[in-house]
Amino acid sequence: MPLLYLLLYGCASETSTNNHDVFRYNEFRNITSLDPAFARNPQNIWPIQQLFNGLVQLDDSLNIIPEIAKSWNISADGKKYTFKLREDVYFHESPVFGESMTRTVNAEDFVYSFDRLKDEKTGSPGGWVLKNVAGYKAINDHSLLIELKQPFPAFLGLLTMRYCSVVPVEGILFFNEDFRSNPIGTGPFKFKKWEEDVKLVLRKNNRYFEQDENGDQLPYLEAIAISFLPDIQSEFMLFIQGKFDFLNSLDTSYKDDLLTPLGELQKKYKGVIDMEKGPYLNTEYIGFYLDSDNKAIQSQKIRKAMNIGFDREKMILFLRNTIGFPAFQGFIPKGLPGHGNQNLSKYDPQLARTLVLEFIEEYNEQPKIRMATDVNYLDICEYLQRAYQNIGIDVTIDLMPTATLRQAKSSGNLESFRASWIADYPDAENYLSLFYSKNFSPEGPNYTHFKSIEIDRLYQKTMLVSDPEERTLLYEKMDELLMSKYPVIPLYYDQAIRFTRKNMNGLEMNAINLLNLKRVYKTQD
Repeated sequence: MPLLYLLLYGCASETSTNNHDVFRYNEFRNITSLDPAFARNPQNIWPIQQLFNGLVQLDDSLNIIPEIAKSWNISADGKKYTFKLREDVYFHESPVFGESMTRTVNAEDFVYSFDRLKDEKTGSPGGWVLKNVAGYKAINDHSLLIELKQPFPAFLGLLTMRYCSVVPVEGILFFNEDFRSNPIGTGPFKFKKWEEDVKLVLRKNNRYFEQDENGDQLPYLEAIAISFLPDIQSEFMLFIQGKFDFLNSLDTSYKDDLLTPLGELQKKYKGVIDMEKGPYLNTEYIGFYLDSDNKAIQSQKIRKAMNIGFDREKMILFLRNTIGFPAFQGFIPKGLPGHGNQNLSKYDPQLARTLVLEFIEEYNEQPKIRMATDVNYLDICEYLQRAYQNIGIDVTIDLMPTATLRQAKSSGNLESFRASWIADYPDAENYLSLFYSKNFSPEGPNYTHFKSIEIDRLYQKTMLVSDPEERTLLYEKMDELLMSKYPVIPLYYDQAIRFTRKNMNGLEMNAINLLNLKRVYKTQD
C-alpha cells in the first residue's frame, strides 16, 4: 500500500474519542460541500444526512414519517399542506447565535431555507424540488403552510430530500459561501473539523431531539470520521484490516476476492465481515435519442431486437457477480410500487434476428448504431456489442469522460447511451417523468425525446389520484405501454450491497441507499 495513503489514513483516524465509539468510513469520491443546498450526490448527502433535518424523513422501508414536523394535514384538493413543528429542536451551538449559542427552530426558518434554495444567487442544483410550489408562509412560530400550483401526490417524498433541510439565517449571513465548510444544522451529529482531501470529523449532538423506542436519546455514537483516500484498492485493504467499519463500494479490482461468482461472501471473510444486500432504486439502461436521423434508432423493430437480443441473466452473473436483478419488468425498478410482474424483455435471439432481417429488407442497409458510455460501464457495453453482433446489428462504442457523456446526453448529441436513473424520492413518478413530453431535455429529464399522447394523459392523471393503490396501477400500465415502444432498454435493477465489520449494529438497509447513523452502535471486537 502506498505510504501516502497510510499517512493520510493516520491523519483521518484522529479524533479525541475512543475508536469504539467512532464510525469510520472512506469516501473515495470526495465531498464538495456540507451545505444541504448542494446535496446532489451520495458523497455529499451522507454527511449532510447526519448534520441536518427537514420537515419529514424516510424510514428504512421508505415510509414518510415525521422529523421536525410532528404532524401534517393535506387539504381535500391536494394543494395545501399544513405542518405542525416540534418545539424542542435546537440548532447546533455556534457563536453566530450570540451569547445564547443556539436557539430553537421555527417556521420562519423553513421559509428562509426554501427562499434560499430557490434563489439563483445560491446556485443550488436542488431548486427544482420546489418548482410546483405556489407559495409558503409561517402561520405562527410552529405552523407552516405550503401551497402547490397543482396537486402532486409525491410531494411529501420530495420534502424528504436533504435539499429541503432547515438552515439558520444567522449562519448563512455570517459564513456566506463558506457555509459549505462551516455547516450549522439540527441533526444527530454536529460539525467538528474538515481538512479537505484528508478527513472530516463529526461529533455527537447532545441536544438532539429524537429518542429511540426505549426513550434513550439518539445518536448512540460519539463521532463519525470520514477519510478521503482516492485509491479504491487501499480503501478495501484498510477495511479488511479493521481500519474502516463500513464499505459501500464494490470495485472490479477486488470483487472476486470478496465475493464468489454467485455473489456470496468468500469463506475467508465470513468470520469478520457481514454482508447485506437489498433492492436499490436505480435502473441501469440504454437510451435512444429518438430525434436522431439514424434509421436504425428510429426503427421500433431494431429497438425491440436490441431489447430481447441479449441475455440479462448471464450479464449479471459474469459481469456483476449476481449483484443486481435482470431488468425484465420494465423501467420502474424492483422495490418500488409500480414495478410490474410481467416479463417484458424475454431473451429471444431468434426473434431478434428476424426483426433485424426485416429492417434490412425494408431499408436495404445494415443497422449501425453508436453507443456512448464511460469507462465504468465499458464491460457491459462490450458485452452488448458482442450480443448485438450475433443478431446482425453493428454497434460502435464511444468511450468518453462521465461529465462529457452527461452533457452530450442532455444536449441530444448521442444516438444511444448507457445511463442510470437513481430515485430522488420514492415514487415511480420519478421514473416515468423521463418519458413525459413536456420534460424534453435539456430543460427536463426526457433524454430520449420520447412522446406518447397516451402516456402523457396517464401521467397527468396520476397527479390527480391520491389513493396509492390506484396510482400504482396507473404506473404499471404506463410502464407496460412504455416498454411496447422501446425508447430505452432496461439492463438491470441495481442492488445495494454493504459490508460491515462484525461489531457494527443498527446499520439498516434501505432502497435509496441512505446512510442513517443515528441508531448505529459498536460492540467490542
